[in-house]
Order: sequence, then C-alpha cells, then structure tokens
Amino acid sequence: MKKELKKNKACFLDRDGVLIEEGNYISSPSDVSIFHETIQALKILRKNGFKIIVITNQGGVAKGYYKEKSILDVHREIDRQLATAKLKIDKYYYCPHHPEGTVKKYSIACRCRKPAPGLIFNAAKDFDIDLSKSFLIGDKISDIEAAQNAGCSAILVKTGHGQEHIGEAETKNIIMTKNILEAVKLFTNSN
Repeated sequence: MKKELKKNKACFLDRDGVLIEEGNYISSPSDVSIFHETIQALKILRKNGFKIIVITNQGGVAKGYYKEKSILDVHREIDRQLATAKLKIDKYYYCPHHPEGTVKKYSIACRCRKPAPGLIFNAAKDFDIDLSKSFLIGDKISDIEAAQNAGCSAILVKTGHGQEHIGEAETKNIIMTKNILEAVKLFTNSN
C-alpha cells in the first residue's frame, strides 16, 4: 500500500505594505524597511510548519518606473535583512505586467497579476501546497480576491494600503487585522 505524502501549507504574503513598509514603487534595496512585526510573524509561521511565499504585483516594470532586475535586487535585500534573524522567504513570485503599461513587452492582461490567482497556483504546484490549509496576507482587496480565486483563506492588514480598503472589506466581510503579526497569530491560533 502506497503511503500518501502530506501536502505543504503556506502563508502567501504580499510584499509592499505587508512584509515591508509601503514605498510607492519600491525599486532600490535602500528603500527596503521590514516591518518590526515581520520577524516575529515569520518565526511563528516557521514554528507552525508553513512555507513562506511572497506573491507581489510589480506593475512598475510595465509602467517603465524600474527594470525587472530591480525587483530581484529588492528581494535580495529582504533576504539579507531576514538572514540576520535566521529567517528566509521560501520563494518570491512576482508579476511585472500591467494592462495599462508603457513598456510593450509587459503591457498585457495576464493570469499572474492579482486578483488573478496565477502566482498562487504556480507556487502551489512548485511546493506541493494544499491551498485549503493555506492563507494569504494582503493590504489590498486585489490580494484578498487572488486568495479567494485560488481557494485559500485571506486576511487584510491595515498597514500599507490597507486603511484605504477598510470600508470595502467590511461590506465584503473580509477578515482584517492591524498588521502581519496579528494576522499570523489569528490564522495559526498563536499567542
């Protein structure tokens, strides 16, 4: 009898406004400022066996604000800062597209730009993730809709752009918390 392998569970994190402070099209490592609460939140996720995956729209590439290489530089800086706390992101998934972009190569309607669930589905395939046991933390309604479209739970944080979406979140009965740490504690039942 073949033993069934247990699938992984994941916490999908939006990057700007959730994992790091919102900076309006962050494109330089010098702009990276990790929220104070992020470190403790990631430690709780690790302790509870979650994969930690960043899912981020980076339409600034399509709009010509920065090159795709800048996204990778920012991710390396996040990794560097997290390493000081012996933490790491399992993988970053990003969408450089925007349907109203000015750089032709990236100016498309795609299946990876949130609220589309493409990036989440890619991560689920790569890491053998059970989406029903996973959750996403975002600061925009499009983040929450991407999670819902993928079949996983979602929590809206009030950091980043979160304050702008409170009214809509309330009318749609979306779970909201103060920040990434409160969201992680809520989903994992940790104190």
